[in-house]
Amino acid sequence: MSIIKAAVVQAAPVLFDTPRTLGKLTALTRDAAGQGANLVVFPEAFVGGYPKGLDFGARLGTRSPEGREDFRRYFESAIDLPGPEASRMGDIARDNGVHLVVGIIERDGGTLYCSTLTYAPSGKLLYKHRKLMPTALERLVWGFGDGSTIGVVETPIGKIGSVICWENYMPLLRAAMYAQGVELYCAPTVDDRDAWLPTMRTIALEGRCFVISACQYFTRGDGPADYAPFQGNHPSTVLIRGGSCIVDPLGNVLVEPDFTGETIKIAEIDRRIIVRGKYDLDVAGHYARPDIFRLSVDTRPKTAVAFDKAPLPVSDTIDQSQQQEGSPCSA
Repeated sequence: MSIIKAAVVQAAPVLFDTPRTLGKLTALTRDAAGQGANLVVFPEAFVGGYPKGLDFGARLGTRSPEGREDFRRYFESAIDLPGPEASRMGDIARDNGVHLVVGIIERDGGTLYCSTLTYAPSGKLLYKHRKLMPTALERLVWGFGDGSTIGVVETPIGKIGSVICWENYMPLLRAAMYAQGVELYCAPTVDDRDAWLPTMRTIALEGRCFVISACQYFTRGDGPADYAPFQGNHPSTVLIRGGSCIVDPLGNVLVEPDFTGETIKIAEIDRRIIVRGKYDLDVAGHYARPDIFRLSVDTRPKTAVAFDKAPLPVSDTIDQSQQQEGSPCSA
């Protein structure tokens, strides 16, 4: 499929209310699909939220009870994988016949991760990416991803990959994505600065790929009454102002940033432009210098505890113990 339509959804979740957020995701995906989108990209932390302006009660050497309560509420807004919320997102992709990329807050044990999920139109989860490098205070509430989720998935509409927010400023991560042949480079974000668009244009030119970046448009009113960001308490206070964009492999801006409110923007994508761009710049091929530069990527998952072999079931362990002791039950 050479020509497709990609949509960036610029919207906010209902902070600390995951069921209502999923309802909003359902409606927005349906709207984008109704406009002909084959690929629908949501912002960073859309499911689970990005509570901009909270400090979680942290000062050097101290954490407050109020901050711990903020984290508890944030933790409960996150989702498990696998889990019912992830299954529902698959249903949303299937019901609308789209490839769907969604930024989520993932709960794994006692740790949260900022992740993206990529779904096929069948509803199958194709790939998960965990943000490698949380920025600043994000490191207090999110864990670090590892190399096992740096990937690109091949689909009928092109090779899709995700890089989240300031990960896009990691040159070696970008190089790993280019080397995997990413064509539809999704960049979910909450970075609403004017500098974001030139960053996305640089990546599109550098990687000769389409860059599809969705950013939240988030106001104080999208949070509950007891949400207290430092920016102010008026419901209309804008905390994240949007700026979603789509850029082609030659650096042309197909969707200009919009800072006026929630919106869905769609662009036609002609994948043939990718090869036209590779003609004179392929940074993972003829424009590389492997005789001088070489990147090694460790894609092994990293766990805090590794078991050499699976432990025996409790019943088997008891049986073995009884046999060793000569118990009558061992017969």
